[in-house]
Parts: sequence; structure tokens; C-alpha cells
Amino acid sequence: MVTKTRDDDGAKPEKAGGAKTAEKKSRTSPLLFYRQVVTELRKVKWPTRRELLVYTLVVLIFVLVMVGFVTVIDIAFGELVTIVFG
Repeated sequence: MVTKTRDDDGAKPEKAGGAKTAEKKSRTSPLLFYRQVVTELRKVKWPTRRELLVYTLVVLIFVLVMVGFVTVIDIAFGELVTIVFG
């Protein structure tokens, strides 16, 4: 099985997805960028106050549970090391 890596003239084949463009994309102005950001932010569905409170409480509870879990594991490994090497 042979994979063709170059055309007959020795040039690399073009990538799928279109022709090569010689033009360099121009940069947008800061004002246009700001306007685009504001337009995109208007499309966002912002959470209600209740949803935000619920999400915050869920994250805080999860963090507290993980802190407790890591603390228990740390104490257990500390005791194990003390027993083995103590």
C-alpha cells in the first residue's frame, strides 16, 4: 500500500477543507472586539438568583466533603507510615 505524499510536480497536496489562502487575516479593532463580546454576552442565559444560590451551595458542600475525605486519607496514611517505619 502506497501513500501519495507529493503531487507529480513535487508539491505537497492541499489539505482537505479548501484552497490555500495567500491573504493574511486582518486584526479586528479593540472597539469591534468589545462590541462582539457584548453581543455574545447578551445571548447568554444567565442563572437566576435561586439557581446561583443552589449551584454555590452544591459546590461548597462538595468541597467540604472532599476536604474531609482527603483529611481522613491523610491521617490514615500517616498512621500507616508510623506503624510501618515507626
